[in-house]
Amino acid sequence: MLGAIFGDIVGSVYEFNNTHDPDFPLLTRWSRPTDDSIMSLAVAKALIETAGQSDAVIGAALVHSMQTLGRQYPNCGYGGMFRQWLRSTTIITAATAALYNKDEEETSCLFASSETTLPK
Repeated sequence: MLGAIFGDIVGSVYEFNNTHDPDFPLLTRWSRPTDDSIMSLAVAKALIETAGQSDAVIGAALVHSMQTLGRQYPNCGYGGMFRQWLRSTTIITAATAALYNKDEEETSCLFASSETTLPK
């Protein structure tokens, strides 16, 4: 986890401005965590807090953790639709996720089994 987050921070300045210099600086004053770091932490938090529980409980915790941390760190490079979802109060169900070109079987364990409203 630490390696992934460190790599994300190192790569943040090169994501849209690649370098071919093998001696590039690892950290600069512009290095920062991105949406990848924040969502990795959110997933880890949800999984740790719900270890051994049902898929529905894990899914609800995952969504809650992603939205909570995403709202706390809103300027980390989220895409437009994902940013809208972070601000929403409705948990996306597996059926709704399928509308976003996701495989329902793949996502059914990630989302609560019915739409739920979260506090803002």
